[in-house]
Amino acid sequence: MKESFPTIQARRTRQAELKRDLEFEDTLAGEHLRFRTTWGLFSPRRIDDGTRMLLDRIEVGPTDACLDLGCGYGPIGLTLARKASQGHCTLVDTNFLAVEYSRRNAELNGITNVDCVTSNGFAQIRDRRFDLVTSNLPAKVGREMLYTYLLDAHEQMNPGGRIYVVTITGLRRFIEKGFKEVFGNYDKVKQGREYTVAAAVREPD
Repeated sequence: MKESFPTIQARRTRQAELKRDLEFEDTLAGEHLRFRTTWGLFSPRRIDDGTRMLLDRIEVGPTDACLDLGCGYGPIGLTLARKASQGHCTLVDTNFLAVEYSRRNAELNGITNVDCVTSNGFAQIRDRRFDLVTSNLPAKVGREMLYTYLLDAHEQMNPGGRIYVVTITGLRRFIEKGFKEVFGNYDKVKQGREYTVAAAVREPD
């Protein structure tokens, strides 16, 4: 039985809606930004609460070399780039589409001290060193991969560099243990019902 024309037309209309860019504006850590996103990216219609909690608590120096690990469409990395106006921010994600939207959002906001790289963790940026590493760490990648991220971050951070992460609160003990093992220190910056922000410092060798 053939589909009726209205059913076919409704499906095509729905497909067009899903492919259309979403747009919104927000102020993050005092920086007003515009975003274009799309379905399939994390939290495409608004800034998620974990990201907002993280950005409200990061200390950024004006000349910092920053890394946003798992950048999505760029809210963390672009905010850091604005704060580190004389520095630079690298945004990485395994998702090519996320990296492309990060790049578009940098252009949309006139932010030039960034570059956006498709990379599985640190794989494509081994030659870089950072003063500040940040991430909204997804629980779904697994604890082994999260621990690998911490080890790689330590290796590529400058002495005195800082790492800030936000995770679901259920991972807070794992992150505390990982930070203490890898960095030798741990600071629970903020714990909420759903999310926890933690930090550590790369001590001089």
